[in-house]
Amino acid sequence: MIPPSIMPNCSLALALLIATAQAFGADVYPAKTVRLIVPWAPGGSTDLLARAVGQKLAENWKQPVVVDNRPGASGNIGSDLVAKSVPDGYTLLVGSMSTHVMNPALFDKMPFQGVDDFEPVALMAYVRNVLVTHPSLPPNSVKELIALARSQPGKISYASAGVGSTNHLCAELFRKMARVDIFHVPYKGGGPAVVDLVGGQVMMFFTGYTNVAQHVNAKRLKLLAVTESKRAPYLPDVPTVAETLPGYEMAVYYAMFAPKGTPRAIVDQLNSEVNRALALPDVNQRLTAIGAEPDAISPGELAKILHADLAKWTKIIHEIGAKAE
Repeated sequence: MIPPSIMPNCSLALALLIATAQAFGADVYPAKTVRLIVPWAPGGSTDLLARAVGQKLAENWKQPVVVDNRPGASGNIGSDLVAKSVPDGYTLLVGSMSTHVMNPALFDKMPFQGVDDFEPVALMAYVRNVLVTHPSLPPNSVKELIALARSQPGKISYASAGVGSTNHLCAELFRKMARVDIFHVPYKGGGPAVVDLVGGQVMMFFTGYTNVAQHVNAKRLKLLAVTESKRAPYLPDVPTVAETLPGYEMAVYYAMFAPKGTPRAIVDQLNSEVNRALALPDVNQRLTAIGAEPDAISPGELAKILHADLAKWTKIIHEIGAKAE
């Protein structure tokens, strides 16, 4: 039995021990399961990217990393869940730039601020976007396509995965900058759009390269250009749209975000961990299979890209009058 005179000292020692353990534990991240919210259905590029990186994070941390798909409202449902989560690094978002820089202009009411309600963590990867046409359309270059469209106003159709989709905005930016009259045929998804493009019901389509690569290789579609500012390493002979229309760019990228207010130390640690995972050969191989190209930049650099793209696409969307369906 502990004498009464010693008990206060024991209580003090125990309190100090608990406080020390708590302080030490607070510095260790992660100390429990980390959840990666993907605001799209399983099986898509964002989901595959989240799972590839999440697996490597779990292996390195010795903690579970769970991918949680929360699709709906063009990415808004899952993104809103993260925006309103506790900013402790245990609920993160792996999403597309469209939700953050396009949806705010496409939706009359947003449940969150696309840029301001998040801490940018890491720009995970770009997905190569291309311009393809049906073989019956004579032009073999962007310059020739513009010339034909100007000579036949209102005659050339372009497909999209729906009003406000990146396909739609890509084409509208092209229409505006090239000063051509082309008409929009919206579909309920990229799959049906590709089917009708191959079948000749529509003439042109801006989309991810992996969606049309097999048709390009089989000569069922013509590949005219990529939409990013630089040529693709694996398509070195394919020009950019900007080589004909200086300043044209549509760069589709995926990124990781944390809720606003997440400690800087956790954000920086996550950035380092994600960039490390993306550099691993087996992860690179998995990304190549879905047409994604990793890009390791800092949270601050990602923030600058997001703010610039928010201003750019808000202006374009307002000019063309696009609204989410």
